[in-house]
Amino acid sequence: MRILYLILLSLIITFTSVAQPNPKTKWFEDARFGMFIHWGLYSAAEGIWKGENLRYLNNYAEWIRYRNRISKEEYGELAKRFVWDQINPEEWVIQAKKAGMKYIIMTSKHHDGVAIWDTKIGDYSLSKLSGSKRDIIKELAEACRKHDMKLGFYYSHWIDWEHPYAWDHNLELTKSVSPEQFNQYWQEKAIPQLRELLTNYGDIAVMWFDMWIPYEKTIFQKQQLEQAVSLIRELQPNCLINSRLGLPTDAKYVDFQTLGDNVFANEYIDHPWETPGTIAHSWGYSGYEKEWKSTSQIFESLISNVSLNGGLTLNIGPRANGQIPHESVSRLNDIGQWLSRYGEAVYTNKGTPLRAKNFDWGYLTLQKTNLYAHIFNWPLDRKLRITGVVSKPKAIYSIKDNSQEKLNYSQTGSIIYVDLPKNASDNFVSLIKLEFDNEINFDKEVVAESTFGGFALSSKNLYNNKEHEIIAYDGKRPNYIISKGQNLTWLVEFTEKGKYTLDVSAHNPTKKDIQITVQIGGKSIKGVLKPNGMMVVEPTENNYIEEFTDTHIGIIQIDRANKMKIVLESPNEESICINRIWIKKI
Repeated sequence: MRILYLILLSLIITFTSVAQPNPKTKWFEDARFGMFIHWGLYSAAEGIWKGENLRYLNNYAEWIRYRNRISKEEYGELAKRFVWDQINPEEWVIQAKKAGMKYIIMTSKHHDGVAIWDTKIGDYSLSKLSGSKRDIIKELAEACRKHDMKLGFYYSHWIDWEHPYAWDHNLELTKSVSPEQFNQYWQEKAIPQLRELLTNYGDIAVMWFDMWIPYEKTIFQKQQLEQAVSLIRELQPNCLINSRLGLPTDAKYVDFQTLGDNVFANEYIDHPWETPGTIAHSWGYSGYEKEWKSTSQIFESLISNVSLNGGLTLNIGPRANGQIPHESVSRLNDIGQWLSRYGEAVYTNKGTPLRAKNFDWGYLTLQKTNLYAHIFNWPLDRKLRITGVVSKPKAIYSIKDNSQEKLNYSQTGSIIYVDLPKNASDNFVSLIKLEFDNEINFDKEVVAESTFGGFALSSKNLYNNKEHEIIAYDGKRPNYIISKGQNLTWLVEFTEKGKYTLDVSAHNPTKKDIQITVQIGGKSIKGVLKPNGMMVVEPTENNYIEEFTDTHIGIIQIDRANKMKIVLESPNEESICINRIWIKKI
């Protein structure tokens, strides 16, 4: 769908302002789950050209014309491979409905410049190239109305390999298109085609653009993008615009934020947002696709996003005969069956103010005065630990199919302990419902208790994390905090008095012992971090990283159940690297 290094750039775009509450976006925020469809001339190539697979590592099938350097004329011949007597867009809508999806985003024109509808702007459209005289967009729009499915259009406004003056990444080398020429493309193709899409197919819910960097870094002029916004606002006042238009994310220009492809948030985002994700690797159909995401992965993507106030637009890539691959269908059906039973925990839900990925068993979503615990990892001791909820539930239930089983629970401070049934209630994600009388109060600073019954104090749950240098996980070494003469502080809810063991996972890069002090509730305990060097990640590859070893610091007596600060004091003379502190009752 896009070049990998530019996908990464999308993660560092600074949005100068955040959209204010907008009644237009309510349906989108309530929906949470939609279908992306990548289907075009590239679908007939199937990721193969003249016996050669897609070139280069970022081998998305819809990029085949660019990557395999195919001429416009030869590429157009692919239209003859479409099997028109089998293509039925209504089947896509029915499948989306069956999967529990609430909207569809259809690729009306991708980077190859081929219009999927019967455009009157030029002759480079699927219907004209194939001679079929069918307008797939019209058929899809009619099917969406029939099945009460909202419809949006993807339109590649920046990249277009068909028009001589549109953007092509090779222009970085030739610089052969001027801003004036690009404006010719914009005025004679892009704007008229947008007008067709916004005029001829009824209500359009979303215009989904695909420029993943700010317009200032492209050939676009701001007034050109403002022209598109004005056109949409005039012809489809309720139509939403995504942030990849290239303008700042605010209510004037943009209605919701689109993250990078297959990129998921790591913190709560308080304006409407989505992740565009693939069900496999490629976006368009690929004949040698082998990287299908599991149903559990898709659930993880959807529910983790909802827990942070976002949604998931999940892409499928039908073949040139309209068929959705079996691997997609099976996963979509599994998800749809789950949502038909437990959709109350996804649709219209928001996230909580608690930290992202706070629990090692799953996620919490919030709907008014109900909390839903989505359990991916059923605790072996059948004790669900929910940390950070101050309000007292009036009742807690295990939900299975259409029935509810009331569960026993206890609560100390901000930690709720739920007694679970022996077995998980669902093969994918089990659901526990917590009901409250009023608005729910949270403690977002307290460290979550682990499924293992202890507390892991790390860079992710520091009480004063903005004051420290934190090295993020890079696939080799763990997250860790670099500390030199600083206090590292965490907030822990001790639900029982008693003796607690204390272990520190750290890297001491010096050649001498370093003394540290841990303070808890007015008591202190001292320990020594021995020097440790590097460790071999993979043999014979010169692949070495810092070694983090566990050091037992000692045992400390907690005299009463209470919320307390845990403070690690490091020396002023030397830097140490702290991965985590583990504290657990013995």
